[in-house]
Amino acid sequence: MRVLFVTYPAIGHLFPTIPLAWALRSAGHDVLVASSGDALEAANAGLHVADVSPGFHLEEFLQTECGELIARLRQPGEIDPMDGLRMFARLNDALADGIVRTADAFRPDLIVYEQIFVAGLIAAARLGVPAVQHNFGCVRATPLRQLTVALMSETMARHGVASVPDRVPTIDIAPPTMVEPEVDGWLMRPVPYNSGAVLPDWLLHERAGRPRIGVTLGTATVHVNGLGPVQRLVAAAPQVDAEFVLALGEVETAELGELPENVRVVGWVPLAKLLETCDAAVHHGGAGTTLAALNAGVPQLVLPDGADRGINARCVEDRGLGLSRSAEDLDAELLTRLITDEKMAVVAREVRAEIEAMPTPVSLVARLEELAGR
Repeated sequence: MRVLFVTYPAIGHLFPTIPLAWALRSAGHDVLVASSGDALEAANAGLHVADVSPGFHLEEFLQTECGELIARLRQPGEIDPMDGLRMFARLNDALADGIVRTADAFRPDLIVYEQIFVAGLIAAARLGVPAVQHNFGCVRATPLRQLTVALMSETMARHGVASVPDRVPTIDIAPPTMVEPEVDGWLMRPVPYNSGAVLPDWLLHERAGRPRIGVTLGTATVHVNGLGPVQRLVAAAPQVDAEFVLALGEVETAELGELPENVRVVGWVPLAKLLETCDAAVHHGGAGTTLAALNAGVPQLVLPDGADRGINARCVEDRGLGLSRSAEDLDAELLTRLITDEKMAVVAREVRAEIEAMPTPVSLVARLEELAGR
C-alpha cells in the first residue's frame, strides 16, 4: 500500500503524525510525506519527503500574504474565528498545486492529511482514493475542515474537483476525558515525537533533591512574542523551592541576564524526554506540548497566546490537572501551587494511565489497510 501524508509546513503539525507513519512503514507500506518549510524535518525521522514548494518559508508567507489577517487576530478583545480559517485556506491554496502534483506522481492508495491541511483531501478526491484526517490536539476538527473547504472553491476548481466528502474517517489522539462532546473518530494513542537526539548527561543522570519544572514556549511563540513570560518566571524562581529547566530552542537568552542558581537554560532538548524527569510543566498551550505533558503525567501551567492554545489550556484546567493563566499572572505563589497541589498531580497521573490504555498507532494499520482495499 502506498500512503501519502500531507501536513501543514510546521513541525508542531508534522510531529504528531510521525508515529502513524512509522507504524505503516514498519508494516511494509510505502510512505511519503508531502509538505514544505520546517515540515521537511520528517526526513530526520527516517521518512521519505517531497518538498512541494522549494524555498517556502512559513513566516515570510504569513507576513506577505496574510498580514492583515494576522494583525486582526493579534488585536485584543473579540476576534473573528473566520480570519484564522481564511489564513489556513490561503496557505492550503499556496501549497495545493505542489501537493496535487506530488499525489499525481506518487499514486497513493490512501492519503492521511493533518487536520488543517485539507489540500490533502482535495488531492484524494481528485485521484478517487480514500482520505483520513489526522487530528493533533483537543480541537474538534470536523467543523474546521468543513469551513476551510468552503473557502477553497477556486482551489478545487483549479484541480478539477467538484466536491470533497462531507464525512471523512478521522483519527483522534486526544484522551477522551479531555474533550467534549465526544471522540472525533478513531482513537489513537498520542505517542510523543520530538525528533531524535544524543541525550545530555544531566538529563539522564542529574536530579536535584527538589522538584523539577520543565519550561517551554514551543517552536514559534518566543520568536513572535519575545521572552516576557520567561523573564517573569526567572524573576519569581528564587522564591520557589524547585529547579527550572528552560527548553527554549535556538533562542538568544542573553536578555535574561544572570540566572538564579535554580534555573538552567538548555536550548533544544527532546521535550518528551525532559518532561519524563519533571514534576510539572509550564508552557504556551501548543497541542504537541500539551499532549507531551499529559503523557508524562505531570501538572501543567498553561499560558495560552493564540491559535488553538486557549482551547488546549481550557481542557487542561477543566480536567483538573493544571491551570490556565496569562503570562502576567506568573509569580512564586502560582509556581509553588503547581508543584504542591496534590489533586492536580493525581488527575495528571489518571490521564497518563488513560493514554497508556488507548490503541497504539500499530493497531490502526489493519483498519487503514481495509479502508484502502488492501
